Amino acid sequence: MPLPRCEQKYSYADYLTWDEEERWEIIDGAPYMQATPSRIHQEVLMELSRQISNYLLDKQCKVYPAPFCVRLDEETSEKKINNVVEPDITVVCDKSKLDDKGCKGAPDMIIEVISPSSGKMDRYIKFNKYESAGIKVYWLVEPDQRLVSVFTIQPNGKYGRPEMYADVDKVKVSIFPDLEIDLSSVFGIT
Repeated sequence: MPLPRCEQKYSYADYLTWDEEERWEIIDGAPYMQATPSRIHQEVLMELSRQISNYLLDKQCKVYPAPFCVRLDEETSEKKINNVVEPDITVVCDKSKLDDKGCKGAPDMIIEVISPSSGKMDRYIKFNKYESAGIKVYWLVEPDQRLVSVFTIQPNGKYGRPEMYADVDKVKVSIFPDLEIDLSSVFGIT
């Protein structure tokens, strides 16, 4: 949920001073508070994380479930970073982008599990931010509908039409040659 519109723009420097018990994101300097996820949301997130993490055990890439801070801006000054997100799942293959605070710059893959309160944010606001940051793969997971939309960055720097998957499908993860996610396990129908 966004805070009421105000003229003040916030940065990562501000974010670092906020209560750690609350989950915040900043998009173009505007702060957004995240609601506590539901049990189903967490089950979906954990199963996706488990499948990806098992695959990555002996690989260079790492998977991070929320809360995990991603600073989308390439800036080094904390006061100039105006885009800070906490995706549900983040996959980073370039270890130089990792530090003790999270990820600086665009990760390789982001998954957002849509909640009733996050639909607009995940489908529009974050979609545009992730696309402009050049995140290679963006998944939107809808537990209520048991659907997954997969967006892949195209040569023109834009996400193409989504590939759509239902709860009985297996999804090949394009950035990894042999990783398939079993959605029947993700949505708990096995």
